[in-house]
Amino acid sequence: MTSDKPAASLRQALFSPRSIALIGASADTSKNNSRPQRFLRMHGYRGRVLPINPSRDEILGEKAYPDLLSAPGPIDHAFIMVPAPAVPGIVEQCCECGIPVATIFSAGFAELGEDGFARQREMVKMARAAGLRLLGPNCMGLVNVQEAMPLTVNAVFEEEYPAPGALSIISQSGSMLGSMISRARPRGLGFAKLVSVGNECDLGVGEIAGILVDDPATGAILLFLETFRDADRLALAARRAYAAGKPVIAYKLGRSTVGRQVATSHTGAIVGPDEIAAAYFREHGILRVDMMESLFETPRLVLGHKPPRGRRVAVVTGTGGAAAMVVDRLGALGAEVVPPAPAVIARLAARGIPVAPVPLTDIPMGQSEGGRYTAVLSELLGSDHCDAVVSVVGSSSRNTQVIVERVLNAQSRGAKPLAVFLAPRAEDGLALLEQNGVAGFRTPETCADAVNAYLNWRAPGSRESRADKEIAKAAVFAARTRSRRLNELDSYGLFAALGISVAQGRLLTFADDCAGMGGTVAVKILSADIAHKTESRLVRLDVPAADAQEEVEQILREARARFPQAQVDGVLVQRMERGLAEVIIGYRRDPEVGPVVMLGAGGVAAELRGTHGHCVRLAPVSLAEARAMIGEVRELAVLTGYHNLPRGDCAALARAIRAMSLLALLSTPKVSEAEINPLIVKREGEGEGVVAVDGLVVFDDERSDE
Repeated sequence: MTSDKPAASLRQALFSPRSIALIGASADTSKNNSRPQRFLRMHGYRGRVLPINPSRDEILGEKAYPDLLSAPGPIDHAFIMVPAPAVPGIVEQCCECGIPVATIFSAGFAELGEDGFARQREMVKMARAAGLRLLGPNCMGLVNVQEAMPLTVNAVFEEEYPAPGALSIISQSGSMLGSMISRARPRGLGFAKLVSVGNECDLGVGEIAGILVDDPATGAILLFLETFRDADRLALAARRAYAAGKPVIAYKLGRSTVGRQVATSHTGAIVGPDEIAAAYFREHGILRVDMMESLFETPRLVLGHKPPRGRRVAVVTGTGGAAAMVVDRLGALGAEVVPPAPAVIARLAARGIPVAPVPLTDIPMGQSEGGRYTAVLSELLGSDHCDAVVSVVGSSSRNTQVIVERVLNAQSRGAKPLAVFLAPRAEDGLALLEQNGVAGFRTPETCADAVNAYLNWRAPGSRESRADKEIAKAAVFAARTRSRRLNELDSYGLFAALGISVAQGRLLTFADDCAGMGGTVAVKILSADIAHKTESRLVRLDVPAADAQEEVEQILREARARFPQAQVDGVLVQRMERGLAEVIIGYRRDPEVGPVVMLGAGGVAAELRGTHGHCVRLAPVSLAEARAMIGEVRELAVLTGYHNLPRGDCAALARAIRAMSLLALLSTPKVSEAEINPLIVKREGEGEGVVAVDGLVVFDDERSDE
């Protein structure tokens, strides 16, 4: 969404308004509508507050006005708390008064369905014409902590006000802001800006994140997400934040596969929204946590650091059981818990501190004093054999002096991320760590979660945005097609135009002699209306060419009987292809984050592997990223000479992955989803490299079948 209003002016009106109008303000302190006015005055807001209520002359000791047009201007920010039917009229008044920003607490718009969305759309259209920016509707407001500007109805401000600090939160759930504030306060964690975005009818997560990148008070941007509504703008903000040294950390709901959209391709069934979200976060340098508490515990761990070179973490403790919980969780998350390096062991031995070459460095009970624990921790922090260090302190951590002696006195504390898990409940200890710039954790689960988020962190990828020569032939071919869904043979045409080798075959529309093909063949129905041919039992493999005529006749007969409404284009007879492995390469245009490409172990069992045996990236990808994808799929280790097996042509496979991903650059018509399953990977040096032996292409809804 665009605006002509300069960013600085928008930032001022949004977070530092000199005057605020509260439309629908109430003197009844039991009502939500009274909260913004009470909170603003209770917590020290210094600007003008203008209650708007046609039935009152005064509200909570301040003069009230019947409408916005009667209130003295200028007004920087309007907070709207009236029933949904009255909101458009108030927005119209905001436009007449030249108010730059309005936050809408009122619900009853897009969240209720199409009718509500239509009302919301018309309201936004009116606001944009006048240069008015809207936050919400259905949002709980926003807070500028340093400037004592709690423009919100969140009940947490009845009891407490957050400490000032460097953390800013953007949340698609307004109520969760209060939960995070109340959980963070005992830890000594402070905040800069807090924003509830509601329906994001205009101002969304991405644009607000961009504003916070330029906010001097914000050191880290935390996101509580339920969905992506402005993914492109968020991506730009995240990349700018990375360059500015401000980590962006996200907690996103929707990890389960409940509600996975049914799609034509296996790719649509295999790749869920969570995997697509993970690919999006990775591509744009956003750290992702799995637990809500980790969201505000992780920033201290990563501030001042860049993404790691590997996934190696060292762990030191004086209490084995507590540390084992962290180590166990880290192992389950795929982190590599590494023993001390030989050089570390040797240096410690020279000081009379024996440590074993095992993943968990457990200092025996009673031997952590006298600087031994600190010496071990200092050595691990200063060594390049690990990317992060976890320090676990047992029951003695309730004594803050122990934390000083064991952790805060350690050398090289800033060399790499240091996570400290305090096993008992030790709020004073956690606050002390925060005061000294050390990441402290209350549970082993959040400690492991934060460390894993750091180990998974990657610098923003360099997206491949131009491939004119490679995509030109595909664009010409796509423009000539007329159907929204291509049959297998036409799909081959698009893949070949992208530079992907395809199986050679013969199209038969009636039972004909195939003996001239020799060897064995595959016999398949050809119809764009029958997507999953194997499941429909309309594929025959390893058929002697001499017997193919009979199979052609039978397949045609079965297809017409079982799919009477389908357009059957004939039967495709192909020479059987052999190779070292079968893979699936899929492409789809996700409605939230855009084009993605998937690589996995292929064949008829592709869907049975579920969330395993594949990886996902935003498309398009570079050749280097395509090669990295091959390395991530464990089942494809057979292509890399595993256990002295013949090596597959991984270079050709990487080229095919990249070629498929270039469909993201095809603009007219756009491809909705495409898939090759299977793609046969040949032995390295055989010449053919890879061969597509089945595939489909579906264009977007703008093209209807003819």
